[in-house]
Amino acid sequence: MIVLSCKNIKKSYGIDEILKGVTLAVNEGDKVGIIGPNGEGKSTLFKILAKRLSFDDGEIFLDKNKTLGYLDQHLNLETSNTIYEEASTVFVDLLRLEERIKDLESKLNEPYDENNSSYHDELIKKYTTSQDLYEHRGGYTFRGEISRVLKGLGFLEEDFNKCITNLSGGQKTRIALSKLLLQSPDILLLDEPTNHLDLEAIEWLEEFLNSYKGTLLLISHDRFFLDAVTNRTFQVINGHVNCYNASYTKYLDLRKKDYETQLKAYNLQQSEIKRQEEIIEKFRSFNREKSIRKAESREKALEKMVKLDAPDKEKGASKISFNTTVKSGYDVLHVEKLSKSFGNTHLFNDVNFDLKRGEKIALIGENGRGKTTLLNIIMNKIKADSGSVVLGANVEIGYYDQEQAYLDPDKSILDEIWDTYPELTTTHIRTALGSFLFTGDDVFKKIETLSGGEKCRINLLKLMLSKSNFLLLDEPTNHLDIISREALENAILEYDGSMLIISHDRYFLNKVINKIVELKENGISEYLGNYSYYMDKKENPQRYETLDAIQNGKTKTKLKEEKKKVKLQQKEIRVKRTRLREVEKEISESEETLDKLTNSLCLEEVYSNPSESVRVNNEISETQNKIEELYNEWEELTEALSEE
Repeated sequence: MIVLSCKNIKKSYGIDEILKGVTLAVNEGDKVGIIGPNGEGKSTLFKILAKRLSFDDGEIFLDKNKTLGYLDQHLNLETSNTIYEEASTVFVDLLRLEERIKDLESKLNEPYDENNSSYHDELIKKYTTSQDLYEHRGGYTFRGEISRVLKGLGFLEEDFNKCITNLSGGQKTRIALSKLLLQSPDILLLDEPTNHLDLEAIEWLEEFLNSYKGTLLLISHDRFFLDAVTNRTFQVINGHVNCYNASYTKYLDLRKKDYETQLKAYNLQQSEIKRQEEIIEKFRSFNREKSIRKAESREKALEKMVKLDAPDKEKGASKISFNTTVKSGYDVLHVEKLSKSFGNTHLFNDVNFDLKRGEKIALIGENGRGKTTLLNIIMNKIKADSGSVVLGANVEIGYYDQEQAYLDPDKSILDEIWDTYPELTTTHIRTALGSFLFTGDDVFKKIETLSGGEKCRINLLKLMLSKSNFLLLDEPTNHLDIISREALENAILEYDGSMLIISHDRYFLNKVINKIVELKENGISEYLGNYSYYMDKKENPQRYETLDAIQNGKTKTKLKEEKKKVKLQQKEIRVKRTRLREVEKEISESEETLDKLTNSLCLEEVYSNPSESVRVNNEISETQNKIEELYNEWEELTEALSEE
């Protein structure tokens, strides 16, 4: 069943025609990936579908029985609430119902007046109805759901009471995403939801969206994420939308075949038109009545022909190429016992690793762990608390900053490049800018007017012109469209220097990385492979255990002893997990018992009988104490399992 569709939607800004006639249909339960180069109108289309933006022409259909939620890519959440308070605003009706139930409970605890029994009966009726409604709407589970979603998107429990006004733009976007997921609308429109998430949060969001029962439209340049979540792909190109019933990787093959078929049909028709025009011209050259009539007849037939449009072709990518002028020594970087804190915020300590010439290493870790700080320490822009960083011989560092902080917003594109490389000629600079898709008067645009993707291209061009032999890249694929990401990947694969890269783009990591360094609070873990290898080793550590141990010089006897120790630990873990499930079941049963006992206080045979009322209240007190003890045990078991 179609829940959302649009027909011939058009949208222009002045003389710039963004959408030239978009037609599409989305069925209930579809999970659609919206892809296309930056500036093609993907976000504009979302804003139109979400009724945040008007359109010039066309029709939109939205099932009136469906709710729609929209996450804007550029969001500014302004509120004095804490993180938890803001997430709780989704359940404002439940919170009001809670207050109503508490008010009714206080009135029910007032002395019973036999002369006003109808009043008490009405109170009991309202209380019972409110309790049923509270349970039906998820009153006993919504707080747990808030915690689950906030934690899933990377917030720690100690963050819940932080004021939103003190958070970064990325953190505010994650809160807005949390609220949207908690609302659980029938149709979700998400514009680049993974931009401010670390790898763990991205994987959590994948699981969430895979189990989401509604309809999803997702703008993303994260190819790994698209493959994991979507089952349809809409390509926005040249103001139109091409629809494919396939996820991203399968779409690539379909799109290629589709383009080739359309191009062949278009070329054949163009050849036929040219042939007919030549025949018409020949007939007219005879200048006889009969031949002129034949020419006119063929002209009419040509006019009636349904002309095929040339198939939409993607814009070319930036021509990225990283070269070096000086070859570094074999030992490029040595990091030893490095630690760093800011006030009471501890980032990391005892960090040790080496980087050799030609290695392309990914630095990964949770948000806030200090990955960017580590790059700044390597560049000597921030001092470490302890430890040392040693650069090898002839090492020349080039840095890509994800925040674009080193671009001057008041400069033009041309001046930004020229001031950094004054030795280059105007022709050289304009040629380089042209290869990065800045042509004509574009080079005179102010930096402050550029999109995130355009600023990325400027930074990449500056990095390319530096000809450094050791590149530090901080989230280089953020804001880049897919075609630009592919151009960057190819440039990195051909680069003969060394790289240390921070990235959450798993497709990118799989393609260009040969070693992963995971930054943790107390040191690092190294993985000699790409992202898929890293995930496989984390999920199946025993598969690599023997190989790693032999590489570290351990004997088979030592391995057996360690395996025996591991088995005992695993047995203890299984016992704890079994007990955890038992405790969760007991908590659920005890809470049901507590609800029944609480509800029984409203029964006449209880509240009218003092001894019975006392007995029930005692049972309530005992059950509450039991629940508290069970929760304490649950917390201890959960904490113990998380540490193992």
